[in-house]
Amino acid sequence: MKLLFLSILTAVTALAQPCIEGTAKCTEWITFGGGASRSMFYRTYPLTVKNTKIERAFVMVHGASRDADQYFRTAVSAAFLAGALEDTIVIAPRFGSNDRNCKDTLDKGEVNWSCSGDSWRSGGTSVSDPKVTSYDFADEILKKLANKAVFPNLKQIVLAGHSASGQYVTRYEMANKVHGSLGVPVLYVVSNPSSYAYLDATRPGGFSDGRNCTTFNKWPYGLDGRTGYTAQIADDVLKKQLAQRSVVYLLGEIDILPLGGFDGSCPAMAQGPTRLARGEAFAKYVNEKYAAKHEVKMVHLCGHNARCMFTSEDALPIVFPKVK
Repeated sequence: MKLLFLSILTAVTALAQPCIEGTAKCTEWITFGGGASRSMFYRTYPLTVKNTKIERAFVMVHGASRDADQYFRTAVSAAFLAGALEDTIVIAPRFGSNDRNCKDTLDKGEVNWSCSGDSWRSGGTSVSDPKVTSYDFADEILKKLANKAVFPNLKQIVLAGHSASGQYVTRYEMANKVHGSLGVPVLYVVSNPSSYAYLDATRPGGFSDGRNCTTFNKWPYGLDGRTGYTAQIADDVLKKQLAQRSVVYLLGEIDILPLGGFDGSCPAMAQGPTRLARGEAFAKYVNEKYAAKHEVKMVHLCGHNARCMFTSEDALPIVFPKVK
């Protein structure tokens, strides 16, 4: 009896402590549609065990390098600096890829995503299961977080991404189908992406006629020719959702160099010469033309670096807001 009690006590104590390592011990899996396809994510607390202490969730999507373990460490570091490790669940999903260009080791049934192009960044279908899109992954995570039986005191979800995952988050924000049904407010934090999805043919600097750039308005740079998750969503719905949802554009003050996978294509350059310029222009565009109330937060002395961005004094109050 004593050994049983000690075992139970050890298990309860372990659940009460955040798991902060970017290793397998801090991972869980989501299965899609009751089938064989599944995807892995890192988390500080289980999504299947009731936890009354959790008041906010911070979901941090990795960039083009698919280094979810590193992004998890960055997110955990930010939570530590904000003094929020105890009342925040930190999650970092992984979009693993094994194809001609990328050689991630995939577990049995793990969804395989293309590491080339914009597919996973813009709600495209997976390589291994055409019924599963990259935005379905975020949908499933958000729905699990909103489960009151597990997190009865959750009051805020922050979904964030930097660089390639900044693209993921800005397009997911305008497109996702679960936002209004969660019963928990969601804030989307978009950090230094190379491009945005414009809602019409307007571009900064008088580029609206698209001269010498016939693909400037094609998805994921604009709304033409959408595929995957967004294909069946009407343009008017995307425009309405983009304007109504809460967004902060977290922009590095010195993210002005063509580094770190900078998109120098014609449709991207139509949005501005640097990531900083593109972020400022897009926020101004949606606020002025579509009456959005999106916020721009400049992060001082940060370039194209996720850890600098999310552990900064500028970012911490946004990512870990006081909950009421």
